[in-house]
Amino acid sequence: MKTEDRTEHPAMDETGHRTMDETGRRTARRSDLIAAAAGVLLVTAAVLVGRSIQDADGSLHVHWPPLLASWYPHTGPGTPAAVAVAAAVVAYGPPLADRIRRRALLPAAWAASLAWVFSLALIDGWGRGIAGRLTTKHEYLQAIDRFQDIGAALRGFDDHILIGSPDNWPTHVAGHPPGATLTFVLLDRIGLGGGGWAGGWCIVVGASAVPAALITLRVLADERLARRAAPFLVLAPVAVWTGTSADACFAAVAAWSVALLALAATRSVRLPMAAAFASGLLFGLTCYLSYGLTLIAFLLLGVLVLARSARSVPLFLAGALVVPVLFTLAGYDWWESYRLLVERYYQGAGGIRPYSYWVWANLACTAIAAGLATVAGLRRAAAGTPGAVRTLRTGTAHASQRLILLTLMAFLALLAADLSGMSKAETERIWQPFILWLLPAAALLPTSTRRSWLTAQAVVALLVNHLLWTGW
Repeated sequence: MKTEDRTEHPAMDETGHRTMDETGRRTARRSDLIAAAAGVLLVTAAVLVGRSIQDADGSLHVHWPPLLASWYPHTGPGTPAAVAVAAAVVAYGPPLADRIRRRALLPAAWAASLAWVFSLALIDGWGRGIAGRLTTKHEYLQAIDRFQDIGAALRGFDDHILIGSPDNWPTHVAGHPPGATLTFVLLDRIGLGGGGWAGGWCIVVGASAVPAALITLRVLADERLARRAAPFLVLAPVAVWTGTSADACFAAVAAWSVALLALAATRSVRLPMAAAFASGLLFGLTCYLSYGLTLIAFLLLGVLVLARSARSVPLFLAGALVVPVLFTLAGYDWWESYRLLVERYYQGAGGIRPYSYWVWANLACTAIAAGLATVAGLRRAAAGTPGAVRTLRTGTAHASQRLILLTLMAFLALLAADLSGMSKAETERIWQPFILWLLPAAALLPTSTRRSWLTAQAVVALLVNHLLWTGW
């Protein structure tokens, strides 16, 4: 059986019981196109309805709904590089990913992701695209000087969250646990202060989420699917918001927590217990970088279910306690801080933005950030979900079904964030840690169509970055 035949329908992948005839393959590909068209219609509806609401009463608090962006057609120094990187990944990405040496795949994917993110960011120029992104009045770098005494800043952190409080924190500082701000404080302390270093740090660390995802796919699905997913992980439209956004850094920390737990639970590493502890340590850190990333627990649970092993849980939990204990001993109360954040959220735009629009328009933002190939891949994942879920009891899931189940857990995490009402708008940036795990669904698409779908991914990213000025 040819590779492309094995992936036309996830439920039939690698089972060897039945193959799909040419009519079935054509029907599956037509369904992929219909799913992508449905994604385009969802985005179009979000744009038109959002424009109508925003023009009527301004309650969306975005200039180009559903994205936090403004209409701003432009080119920049990164334009030739972005086009060149996109063309190279489309032309050479799939065959290279299939043939490259196993050890070389991860660094190659990281390097390609870095090239893609940097070139997209530089479309807006070095200052506006990278160095200035984290220095605006809403960002973390505005609070660096207030952490001269870190202990005092942590003990008094809650006193400055609400808008009416004295010297209230900038939006992003107030909206996250102090671990996020401390990242940039520590960079400043070691001599890497300023927007350029902060932006570069977020891009370099954020791009490392790609090899973390590939490691997870290798051990939970198989090498072949990881290689098929690699070009789609690299050439994702969400890279527009990876450079430069602290959420990209958060996504990477969360991704490495998932990857290390996958290695530990499947005993695919020399020191599985050390990997389990490190995974817990990173998950604990993740929760102190962003409140919403506690939902990464969905993916971690999925890893344990797919590995059919709980041996890693005790050391994972031990590691997960380290960061919370340290912050608590330093005088910071996570729960009280979150309670105050919810109040601050509704003091600002979050209390005005209509839930009835954003509960579905957030998904339109996700469709843009994940790209049409991901939408088509998710269509195949949805079709294969019933069969994949049935295999959980027997542990007979094949590689494609394990990928589907991992994708399902990521979608459940994203759905929980959506329904919570605490993610109204800006999800193209905020949901990067979840969108990352939707991208591998494109590996379910037929081999012969990969270049076409990769082209679609690149076109979305290039259009967004050249036509819009994205926020944050």
